[in-house]
Formats: sequence, structure tokens, C-alpha cells
Amino acid sequence: MINKFFEKKKILLVIFAAIVLGASLYYFLVYKKSGVSSQDPTQAAVIESQNLIEKVGKLIELPVGEQPQIATVSDVSKLPNQPFFSKAQNGDKVLIYNIAQKAILYRPNTNKIIDVAPLVAKPTTEPVQIQATVSATVTVYPTVIKKSPSPTPTVTQ
Repeated sequence: MINKFFEKKKILLVIFAAIVLGASLYYFLVYKKSGVSSQDPTQAAVIESQNLIEKVGKLIELPVGEQPQIATVSDVSKLPNQPFFSKAQNGDKVLIYNIAQKAILYRPNTNKIIDVAPLVAKPTTEPVQIQATVSATVTVYPTVIKKSPSPTPTVTQ
């Protein structure tokens, strides 16, 4: 009778150990997949930007051969006079394509493009500061068109 009692305890101990081992393995894999331990903040920002561009690229055709500047709308109350941000909410992302002269307003929580607008910039070689539209000041280098001897203009930055 005592022998059966110890056998039941052994079986329960093995089951308990298997459950603990399985849970540990599961949480280890989730932790490893998140990449929290091995990424520095710069690397994490690059991956986040790539993921954002990939998500937006599934919704709209993005300019080819250009990396956008990405900004986050942090305070909509500072944007009342700007029509592009009339439907913006805090947390929305702005993808700014300087060469293609396009700005895209994207809402991550609904996975929708809210607005697309052309960038209007005067031809200049000086950077333009866009203030109070995003969480940080974004420097936009407008496109400058130089006249060349050929009939086709050359676009430079």
C-alpha cells in the first residue's frame, strides 16, 4: 500500500515537472521571438520603421528607391490650421518622401491610410523645418531641379 502511494507521487511529480518545463520553454520562445534581450534601441527603431513601411506598402504603392522620414503625431491640438492633419489622431504615423514629394498619414491601430498629400516646397538647397506637426522637428530637404543642356531636367537633392 505504501508502495502504491509513492508510485502515485512519482507520477504526479513527473506530470508537474513536465508542465513547468513546458511553460518555461513556451515563455522562453516568446521572449526570444520578441528580440528584447539582444536589440539595442537603434536596431529596434530600424526594425520598427521597416515593419511600418511594409504595412503601409500593403495598403498603397510607395515611392521606390527612397527611404521615408517617419514621424509620430504626438499632439493633435497643435495642428488645427493644417488641412493634412484635420483627421489625424495622436499616435498616427507620417511617412515623408522628399524626392517623391509625398506625405502619407497612416493610423496603425486601424491599419488604414488616413490621407495622402503632395509636399509643397519652394526650390531651395536649405533644409525646411516642419514644426509642431509631429513629436519631433522633422528636417525636410526639398527637391531642387537644375536645368541641364538636355531637354530632360535632372533632379538632385
